[in-house]
This record gives sequence, structure tokens and C-alpha cells, in this order.
Amino acid sequence: MSTSDAYFMRLALAEARRAAEQGDVPVGAVVVRAEHVVAADHNRKEAAQDPTAHAEMLAIRSAAEELGSWRLEDSTLYVTMEPCPMCAGALWSARVQRLVYAAPDERAGAAGSLYNVVADSRLNHRLEVCGGVLAEEAQAMLQAFFRDLRAKSRAGKQQG
Repeated sequence: MSTSDAYFMRLALAEARRAAEQGDVPVGAVVVRAEHVVAADHNRKEAAQDPTAHAEMLAIRSAAEELGSWRLEDSTLYVTMEPCPMCAGALWSARVQRLVYAAPDERAGAAGSLYNVVADSRLNHRLEVCGGVLAEEAQAMLQAFFRDLRAKSRAGKQQG
């Protein structure tokens, strides 16, 4: 893990906290090119009632708009949880050069845990991948979010 990887992952973690504050799963993403933040966002599925409003998708869209091109070559995406198949496909499609993620996702990860879309040799583009950067902090945030969600659900059932 490089110093800059930790720095940019901390920015992604700050985005993840914003998602949790808004009732969304705490995942944040930051797109970086030449050590400059091009775009940052967080999960907004609940707020937008949009199943595609994942942090990665939103950050990729914003970066493409900011750069005036869908090709995000020479860019790195930092995200607090391993991307799902949809997001991994978007990273591939956008030609992102490098993916850095914090926590693995054993249930839906598509950067090595369950699938490996971003490194599939059958595709015409593969990403460099670095996983586990500040994983403990990201996992703790995710675990706390789901623990609180389960507690609220139990409390609601007891009142009903």
C-alpha cells in the first residue's frame, strides 16, 4: 500500500460515511488521475430508489463528464468495498487502469472474491487491482451499519 493509496482511500471512506448518514450502505468511491481527484461519490440507492446508484457507477459517470470522455484511461478508482459485477463491468467499459478497494465482498465481489471480471483474459481490457487498503476500517463501518439496520428492524417488529 502506498501513501497515496491510503490518502485516497480515506477520501473514499469519508464518502462512505456520507452514504451511511443518508441511510445507504456505506460505500464510497473516488476517481483519481495524475494524483488529482476527478470525481467522488457514495452509494445513493435508497435516496434515489435506483438500483444502479452504486458509488462506483456515480463516480465513473461524474469523472467521464468532468473529463469530457467516457475513456478513463490512466485513472484509478478507489472504493471502500470490492465492486459487484455491474460496477466491475463499468470499470472495464470505462477503461479504468487501476482499481484499489478496501474490503472484499465474498458474496458479490467481481474483482477476485466471487468473480474476476476486471482481470478476465477473455476481455479486451484488464485492470490492475490492489485490494485490502484500509480494509479493517471499511469492514468496521459496514458491520456497524448492518448491525444498526438489524437492530432497527427487530425494534420495528417488536412494536408491530
